Amino acid sequence: MGKRNDYIGWDEYFMGVALLSAQRSKDPSTQVGACIVSRDRKIVGVGYNGFPKGCDDDSFPWERDGEFLATKYPFVCHAELNAILNSISRDLSDCTIYVALFPCNECAKAIIQSGIREVVYLSDKYAATDIVQASKRMLNGSGVKLRMLVPSHKQILLDLSVEEGP
Repeated sequence: MGKRNDYIGWDEYFMGVALLSAQRSKDPSTQVGACIVSRDRKIVGVGYNGFPKGCDDDSFPWERDGEFLATKYPFVCHAELNAILNSISRDLSDCTIYVALFPCNECAKAIIQSGIREVVYLSDKYAATDIVQASKRMLNGSGVKLRMLVPSHKQILLDLSVEEGP
């Protein structure tokens, strides 16, 4: 019997970790995860969008619309920033960050400052917004490589059931 041929590649593996991390988000409308990987393909940080540590998820708003302070936007910490802050290393030079949604301008600043050199993303659905245009301008201006992942697998199925032994 030969080896399996339908295994996932590195990009899909790390994007899968980012997507799995997104499942930790309590945001009812948008779940984003991020996975930071070193040059030698070791995961050095993961994160998802949510409120800062110590901020009760039931005491802050999850709304998308309304007055600014009545929405989630001034309070939520994005997946990319959480992955950077939660990284096991303070030196993220030459790392790659995998994220489902193209980073906003604030996350772009953190990505650049941390030394991450590549952003791999699945969706750029907000490309026309000023926030993403500013993000791309900064990332391109600082030499961070941007790459949209075109996966070869439509989905990755995880089965958490455990077979009972004899």
